[in-house]
Order: sequence, then structure tokens, then C-alpha cells
Amino acid sequence: MRDAGDCYEYVVVYVDDILTALKDPDPFYKALKSDPWKYKLKNVEEPRYHLGGDFFRDRDGTFCYGAQTYVKRMLDNYKMLFNELPPESKAPMEKGDQPELDDSPLLGPDGTQKYQSLIGALQWTISLSRLDVNHAVMSLGRFRAAPREGHLERLKKLCGYFRKRPHGAIRFRTEIPKHEEIFGYEPVRYEWMESVYGCPSEPISESFPEPKGKTVRSTSFCDANLMHDTVTGRSASGCMEMLNQTPIDWMAKRQPQVETATYGSEFMVARQAVERIQDLRYTLRSFGVPLEKEAWLFGDNKSVVTSSTIPHSALSKRWNALSYHKVREAIAGGWVRFEHMPGTENPADIFTKPLPWATMKHFVEPLMFWKGETYDDAQSTPEGSIIIQGTSLSSELPQGDGGAFKAAEVRTASARTSTASQPIGGIGQDGSHLTVTSIQYEIYSTGGLSQRASQSSTESEPTR
Repeated sequence: MRDAGDCYEYVVVYVDDILTALKDPDPFYKALKSDPWKYKLKNVEEPRYHLGGDFFRDRDGTFCYGAQTYVKRMLDNYKMLFNELPPESKAPMEKGDQPELDDSPLLGPDGTQKYQSLIGALQWTISLSRLDVNHAVMSLGRFRAAPREGHLERLKKLCGYFRKRPHGAIRFRTEIPKHEEIFGYEPVRYEWMESVYGCPSEPISESFPEPKGKTVRSTSFCDANLMHDTVTGRSASGCMEMLNQTPIDWMAKRQPQVETATYGSEFMVARQAVERIQDLRYTLRSFGVPLEKEAWLFGDNKSVVTSSTIPHSALSKRWNALSYHKVREAIAGGWVRFEHMPGTENPADIFTKPLPWATMKHFVEPLMFWKGETYDDAQSTPEGSIIIQGTSLSSELPQGDGGAFKAAEVRTASARTSTASQPIGGIGQDGSHLTVTSIQYEIYSTGGLSQRASQSSTESEPTR
């Protein structure tokens, strides 16, 4: 990372691969090829493929990140294991499904090996942008040590969902969401000075570089499902973070302790969301990203929102005290704005419970299947309900080894950094997601050789 005047430039290294975000990359790569290093570089072009993830553009130029190549390979592996492709499935799991109650016979060594192979592949799809299967993989992953026949059937159904919808991808949309139009331009402000928190401030290190570029808005959604596990009684937490209009991180996991009421489970996930927001803001500031003063946080439990945002609200359940104080301190410090939204509108719902496709599609389609910039209806094409025949993918779909890249000039001024569940894309002038500006960047990458698949497609594919 170095200061380039009105922005920062970055070099990201992953084993033997290099991804750069530079105004003028030629001198950098020329230096690598010269004395004293004399590196041999291959495929110095625009990123196309890395660690199973595909980089491409929609017809309007919107930059995308998906897992089509990896999904195809996973389905090919499925066919090798079972001598057939999985039947197509509309949703990852059936509504109300409780896999922990399955009492079918335990799988033998061969079946257990197949189960572990599938669940491992499915877990990687979550890192490769497929947030729509996070809940299903979380629910089934816990049985990998001793799976049952019914659990394997559920994995087959999940693979059938990928067969039906292989083209899900994250679009790097950089327009700032207009939350104020719904929740008001000025929130109700309370005097926290007389509370136990006083006037806390967000921890900001003096070593952070000076922010440069356009301001970025972070938005988080959280939800909990009481008694998600009917055997242990534990609830499930679900969170999703977005920068501007692009999902950048998500989580679905069982809570570490049993909660006896929805209030407690919702407060725990609110605390988890605040901790994730704090971590994200710290990371972005370390890269010189200018952030808004407040991060937006949405939850669908009115009691939790009220207890968090009103200073004189009392806590009646003391075992939730630490979560209670963590959330309230962030709000008192003025760096989190916690708002209530109906559960039917909360996208974090897909991380905590199995939903039918008729409900799930309202969250998944805009995030993963609508093409182009969603603010322009003429360029947005919902494709979440299109039936994909077989496993055919785009004829332009790249394939290759895990270290492969394809690259050329990218007309972007920035890309975001890596998080726990996303590969690296780099950061540029405004520190947000890939944003078209008047400054032209050239993002190059180097890596192993890749090959191109030659499949036919039954539907229109994104232009690369």
C-alpha cells in the first residue's frame, strides 16, 4: 500500500499470484522482471479466475464475482460419486426441515466419505459468493463425523439447487443505498451523557492512514432463530454486511449458549453484528477508506431495537447484560445507527431458517441474480426463477488451476479488500467496491495458465 496523491495504490500477494491496483502498473511489473529479481510473470491481464471464483462483467459493465466454474466441477464430481446428476431443486432445504431429528440409519465408511467430500465442496461455495446456501450448509455441516442416510439425501437436494441455479454471483454495485428515505434523515437523538456510558467514542488508531476518496456506507442486517436446533435448544444467528449496495461478508452459525426467549437470541446476534461492524470498520480504515460516521444496522425485533437505542430502557433479563451493554455503548458512541425493519423484509432471514423459494427469492434474486445496476430497471434482469437445463454454463466461462488468473485493463478506480469469506479484490481511490470514476486504473494479476471450457448455454450469459 502506498500513497498516490488523491488515492492509495495496492499490491496483494497470494502465494505465487499478484493482484495490483495501480494508476500505472507497467513500471511495477517491469521492475519485477528486471534486476535483481528477474521474475517470470504469466497472464498479466484482468482477473478472470482465482481459487474457484470467476470474475466477469454484465452487459452494462457491472463487475461480478461468481462460482460458476466451481459449481460445474462440483456437479461433475457428484456425477462421479453417484453415476448421475442430482435432481433439480427449487430451494436449498425444505421449509421447516429439522435434520437433527433424522433417525435414518447411519452411513457406512463409503457413504461417510461421500458426505464429507460434498459438504467440504459446498462450504467453499459460501466463500465463493454463494451466500444463499449458507444456512443449509451450516445446518448439515455438523453431521460430517457421523452422517445418516437422510443427511446425505439433503446434501443431494442442495446439489440439485446448484444445478438449477448455477449462475448466482455478487454484483459490485457502488451506489449508496438511500436508507434515509425510509428511516428519516435525522434519527431520534437521546442524551446519553447521564447514562453509564457517558460519551464513548469509536476506537480509532492514530496509525490509520489519512482517508482518501469517496465516502463509503456500511449496512448490516442481523436475525436470530430461537431454538433452531431442537435437540440442544440452541438458536441460530445470521448476519450480512454490505458496503454501499454490495454484500461483502455474511455469517450463519449456531449460538454458543441456549436462550430461553427470542429477546435473548436477538440481542446476542445484535451484539455479534456490532462486533463484526467494528472489525470491518477497523479493517477499512487501515486501508485508508473514508467511512460515514455511523454504520447502519437493521434488526427485526422491536424490543431489542428499543432497549438498545433508548437510554432509560431497563434490562429485565440479566443474563443478556454483556450483549445489552455492547450494543448500547456502540449506539451511545454514535457510530452505529440501529433501526427496526419487518422480518419479511430482513435479508438476514435466509441465514437462520429454511425458507421456500417463493419467500427466499425476494432476498436472493436482487443480491445474486439480477444483472447490472439495480437502480436502472432497464438494465436489471431477474434470473433467479429461470430453469437451467443440465449443467451447461457459458461458452466464455474460464477454467484453470487454483492459482490461475485472467486479466486486462479494468476501468475502475477501486475494489474492496478481503474478508473472512471473500477473496481479495483490492482497494483504490474511494476505498469501496469497484467504482467507475474519472481516474482510470489498470488492475493486473499474474498466476498459472488457465484453460477455457466450451459448453453450451440454455440462457443468456453475462458478457465478459
